Amino acid sequence: ILLLIRNPKDVATSFYYFTSGVPTLPSYETWDDFFIAFMTNKMAWGSYFQYLSEWNKYADAENVMAITYEELKENRVLGVKNIAAFLGISLTETEVQSVVERSSFQSMKKSSQKTHGAFGEILFRKGNVSDWKNLFSEDQNEKMDKAFEEHMGGTKLGKKLKYEVYCKA
Repeated sequence: ILLLIRNPKDVATSFYYFTSGVPTLPSYETWDDFFIAFMTNKMAWGSYFQYLSEWNKYADAENVMAITYEELKENRVLGVKNIAAFLGISLTETEVQSVVERSSFQSMKKSSQKTHGAFGEILFRKGNVSDWKNLFSEDQNEKMDKAFEEHMGGTKLGKKLKYEVYCKA
């Protein structure tokens, strides 16, 4: 099982824009309204912290590899090689480069009309790391950090995210 996890701040940011583009999901008049709903577990698919907490139970299983979006963005070549090794797949350097090129956000966004139809425009917005800095107030940033520590502090997945997101930033 390949478990892709992401900075909760960027998850919130992406989901805010996602809900704005999907008419069947609850929408929010402002970012502040969305942030309150996100932090009080009132999202259509539940709490991201609860999701991470549930997966944390399996983080040490040998058939689970947790990898962060941030580490894949930082070094896709290493990420592809690590994933291939975990899955027991031997790749040539040419195959690694092909996967790296095809799995770039820009490449996936470019082909999203073919792969996801009109929904591709909603799914593939920016793909950036730290886009949350464009929305979060200082107070919201502090609240998210506190919630992260309460829910994920000391857990394996929490340590992985904290290292990738906070220590490398």
